[in-house]
Amino acid sequence: MRSTFLLLLLLRLFVSVSCAYFTEFVYPNFTASNLRFISSSKGAFLFSRNSIYKAGLFSPGSDDSSFDFYFSVVHVDSGSTIWSSNRDSPVSNSGTMNLTPRGISVIEDGKSQKPVWSTPVLSSPVYSLRLTDSGNLLLLDHLNVSLWESFQFPTDSIVVGQRLMLGMSLSGSVLESNISTGDYKFLVSESDGLMQWKEQNYWKLRMHTRANVDSNFPVEYLTVTSSGLALMGRNGTVVIIRVALPPSSDFRVAKMDWSGKFIVSRFNGTHMVTEFSGPLDSCQIPFVCGKLGLCSASENQPCSCPDELRLDADERVCVPVSNSLSLPVSCEASNITYLELGLGVSYFSTHFTDPVEHGLELPACHDLCSKNCSCLGVFYENTSRSCYLVKDSFGSLSLVRNSKDNHDLRGYVKLSIKKPNVQSPGNNNNRGSGFPLIALVLLPCSGFFLLIALGFLWCRRCAVMRYSSIREKQVTRPGSFGSGDLGSFHIPGLPQKFEFEELETATENFKMQIGSGGFGAVYKGTLPDETLVAVKKITNHGLHGRQEFCTEIAIIGNIRHTNLVKLRGFCARGRQLLLVYEYMNHGSLEKTLFSGNGPVLEWQERFDIALGTARGLAYLHSGCDQKIIHCDVKPENILLHDHFQPKLSDFGLSKLLSQEESSLFTTMRGTRGYLAPEWITNAAISEKADVYSYGMVLLELVSGRKNCSFRSRSNSVTEENNQNSSSTMATSSGLVYFPLYALDMHEQGRYLELADPRLEGRVTNQEVGKLVRIALCCVHEEPTLRPTMAAVVGMFEGSIPLGNPRMESLNFLRFFGLRFAESSMVEGQNGESENMGFHQRESSNSGGSRHSASYVASQEVSGPR
Repeated sequence: MRSTFLLLLLLRLFVSVSCAYFTEFVYPNFTASNLRFISSSKGAFLFSRNSIYKAGLFSPGSDDSSFDFYFSVVHVDSGSTIWSSNRDSPVSNSGTMNLTPRGISVIEDGKSQKPVWSTPVLSSPVYSLRLTDSGNLLLLDHLNVSLWESFQFPTDSIVVGQRLMLGMSLSGSVLESNISTGDYKFLVSESDGLMQWKEQNYWKLRMHTRANVDSNFPVEYLTVTSSGLALMGRNGTVVIIRVALPPSSDFRVAKMDWSGKFIVSRFNGTHMVTEFSGPLDSCQIPFVCGKLGLCSASENQPCSCPDELRLDADERVCVPVSNSLSLPVSCEASNITYLELGLGVSYFSTHFTDPVEHGLELPACHDLCSKNCSCLGVFYENTSRSCYLVKDSFGSLSLVRNSKDNHDLRGYVKLSIKKPNVQSPGNNNNRGSGFPLIALVLLPCSGFFLLIALGFLWCRRCAVMRYSSIREKQVTRPGSFGSGDLGSFHIPGLPQKFEFEELETATENFKMQIGSGGFGAVYKGTLPDETLVAVKKITNHGLHGRQEFCTEIAIIGNIRHTNLVKLRGFCARGRQLLLVYEYMNHGSLEKTLFSGNGPVLEWQERFDIALGTARGLAYLHSGCDQKIIHCDVKPENILLHDHFQPKLSDFGLSKLLSQEESSLFTTMRGTRGYLAPEWITNAAISEKADVYSYGMVLLELVSGRKNCSFRSRSNSVTEENNQNSSSTMATSSGLVYFPLYALDMHEQGRYLELADPRLEGRVTNQEVGKLVRIALCCVHEEPTLRPTMAAVVGMFEGSIPLGNPRMESLNFLRFFGLRFAESSMVEGQNGESENMGFHQRESSNSGGSRHSASYVASQEVSGPR
């Protein structure tokens, strides 16, 4: 009895010694298991120096089950696992982590001694294993040189200080409680952060409304910082894409979640708070509703099955209602049919992959799939006749709320036809005896006559087609669209094609005009589904063929951004072009800001409008597949939707304008007050011309008045300041060239005097100064000194320091102000409009307006855009 007691005492002493955890370092010939360290540190055997992270064998479940333990690194306070070694090979609670001079190995259990995971072959013997306060687990040699790091082999997460290099990925887990590798992945590519499901792209980081594209350099790595998320390039000196988050010193982690979302979250002291998540629309997640499930984003029933399919709950898949059809399909062409999914059903892969063929008829598209054993279905675009194949895996489908948005795309699921029951061999002998003799005689004869009839019809069809082709060539002259079918050009991505009669009905024969300009008039319309649209008539366009037109419309129609007006469709009849846009219920910024009829825009609303417009331009310049220079940024082209959300319109339309119309574009639409100086000097036009125009618009947002206008004495500077300020030319008439006035007030730090007086003190000097400084940086005379629109967005959000206006590149404003004053006084004597920058005459009696610095001859700006 006494010996037994001593044995138990020695065993307890051994366990208590072995359960002591270590800080920062452990050394070779060390073994750890969950059982050995369960009492003192719940499985952790190693803590970082300040106990921020711990390493050990842990179970993600709360029940500490007997066979789901992983060698992991965990954030102590939040309990978040940031790295795991054997995520696909869990061990029991008696499994061990062994550290030897050759590296780390995780052993299944004490009996088998079978390694389920180990570090690769190392260049030299291991001296120590270290866990840092950043969460990095390192194997070091005797010189403290790193031989292996967990940061270089991420699983589903990265933390502050860690880099996810080009080509590396984060793989989401199967479930929240099962950290085995799942099907969702976040991959760093040369141009973006991509999200994939079974190697198929379904989302990009730049698609998020909070993601800002700063440059187009190749991406080198993704990193998480105390102020956000960033894709970096040029050895870490250039931000390519960034997501600005509130600065914080708390624990922050970016994770490819098991749900298919990429999430950035922060520990606030009590729980994890989600700061960023994408995609925002859950229906964009490929398997959110299971195989062939239909996602509708409805709170009551987010997932359902398409018509003719029913849910198999056990398999989480929608299967055919008919018992004669089944999934999967065989490769025998005679045993295959296709189930149409109907209108308004889309599939994620069609937005990220090219069609396998253009210009195919639907049966030929089906035939391509039928001959491919890995093909599970097709999606077919009627307008472009493009064929998309769904291969290997079929995910969830997405229901477009308004089928008009996706009327052109039709989906088909490939199904097997089950063979009927075959009769018994005894009955097969009698099948031929009952076949009518007359049928044996008539069938060959009827087949012969049928072939003759089909041949006759085919010859007649060919003759009609030849006649139609000759007729079209006679009718369609070079430079006109004619009346042919635009669908004959197989351009992928075309938006909806409306018939002219449809738009006549929608607009009540173009009854309500809501705008006009150099591109043409704009009319309000209502589609049959009660959707409000804006129909823009464009005349004298610069395109000389249907294919060129289709290509340009496809480019514009495929641009998606929350701050850009969406092109819903188009119509072409002869030389007349009609574009159908979503309707903006608050009209243009020009009417809201300058009309004086509605409520005054508050400062926060102006700030949001400026930021949203900057984001839209930044996307056009660096977020699209093809860079787009707007060439006509002004308040009339900034439309306002619900809650004054700004959306930039008319982007990409400069290519649709003829040379003759482009001169009207600069002289009749009131854009000369926003034209960059390089238009006058015939210098190369780049996206920096849009930056200049944006700066001029920003100044008008600050003041609430047009930059070139007359103002009352109460809104001008005082008489004392007039004597010392170059901004007030012809002050006796109340004339102010506002950009120059803003420059003077900037030099004196008196920003509050620039604010719209209607705000009545509801804005601070600092708030006005921020926008004025950004605006002045944008209107530098030298284009290279102007910031990019992505940098402008960064200045608004605070992730980039405010720029300092360069006075030597702003002195040209004094010349502009002087010429404006002289020309305006001449026009005032001739009874011209006070807003000379917007209504100058082309006739010879325009007097001084032809000498104004803001006047630009049409031939100087009719070059390429």
